[in-house]
Amino acid sequence: MLNRTDLRGRVPSPAELRDALPRPEVDVDAALHQVRPVVEAVRDRGVEAVLEYTERFDRVRPAAVRVPGAECARALEELDPAVRGALEESIARARKVHADQRRAEVTTELAEGGTVTERWVPVERVGLYAPGGLAVYPSTVVMNVVPAQAAGVESLVVCSPPQAEFGGLPHPTILAAAALLGVDEVWGAGGAQAVALMAYGATDTDGTALPPVDMVTGPGNIFLTAAKRMLRGVIGIDSEAGPTEVMILADETADPAHVAADLVSQAEHDPMAASVLVTTSPELADAVDAALPARVGATKHTGRVAEALAGKQSGVILVSTVDDGLRVVDAYAAEHLEIQTADARAVAARVRNAGAIFVGAYAPVSLGDYCAGSNHVLPTGGQARHSSGLSVQSFLRGIHVVDYDEAALRQVAAQVVALAEAEDLPAHGEAVQARFGGTR
Repeated sequence: MLNRTDLRGRVPSPAELRDALPRPEVDVDAALHQVRPVVEAVRDRGVEAVLEYTERFDRVRPAAVRVPGAECARALEELDPAVRGALEESIARARKVHADQRRAEVTTELAEGGTVTERWVPVERVGLYAPGGLAVYPSTVVMNVVPAQAAGVESLVVCSPPQAEFGGLPHPTILAAAALLGVDEVWGAGGAQAVALMAYGATDTDGTALPPVDMVTGPGNIFLTAAKRMLRGVIGIDSEAGPTEVMILADETADPAHVAADLVSQAEHDPMAASVLVTTSPELADAVDAALPARVGATKHTGRVAEALAGKQSGVILVSTVDDGLRVVDAYAAEHLEIQTADARAVAARVRNAGAIFVGAYAPVSLGDYCAGSNHVLPTGGQARHSSGLSVQSFLRGIHVVDYDEAALRQVAAQVVALAEAEDLPAHGEAVQARFGGTR
């Protein structure tokens, strides 16, 4: 079922690996051409354009964009008690982990009377997107809202596509999750039009203000990603999320049933999802291949899973040693990386590039999706080589506060003037000299 690439006895360079390893084909630039008229229409015509595109893409036209608070409260009241309990546990664990991420203000004294303080100030208003396509993602509401609240963001809006099945409202589990988290502003809008609405703001059909946000976070399809790319600068964004991916580094000690189950669980997201096994053991690869057909056939979303596993973005990479496997892992920079090897904790400690690392047989990616306490909004498409997943830090801005008195400035004035002259910017030096009677 899975395509194989045999790298035993040869490990290409990182650049060659990036070209050779399986990846989904995603062309965000091509999607920009389709997204641009949507974004411009929302900028120019506001909610009317949002509702037009909602009717076209989601086959429903809500009476208004903002969801009444009573609907969120009702969704929470009617939520299955087991799901509510699971969400509450997910929230509690995420809050515990994210509470430890807040940075402290630090003051550095450079001279007597001369200090630089780094203050961490939260973004004022944030739009948090929860997808609503092939699946419903209340867990993504949790993963967006919890770090924003821990950072001290004062104003939050959760945005999710309206559903014809639910009378033009977002999925009730999304509404319930927002209510559980204390978010009282929810908008029913999806895709590129949702990002544009959050970026530019508008007035709702009933005259209610829909204020613009400073930042948009959360994953979505290629059109939402293209809108985030187009509007970056008007708003801040967390990342450009692509199709989800899991890479599993395993040796002969791994249980093929566990590996097969984890590959299938990630493939369940989307036909473009990437499920990749890197192993030193051809026997394990054979056993995983043998286990997959029955597991794929028995799962609910068989067609979607089978398409993802058979796609060029999924496969098995055979390597000679765990060291070679680690080179492959770091070149790929997976969104989710599982380590199922002997001494898995020590192997995991050597990984340089990954969005999140899941160590050993009892830390599957699905744990991180819901109840590990970690965040599941993670960099995809190799972006883990340079970017992190969503965290409290994503919502904080570091501001340097420079506080020098006369004596402290005088102490360094000559050096400021010398550097200003070296850069042929004499007025910079003159601004310092003016404070001391024009002398250096």
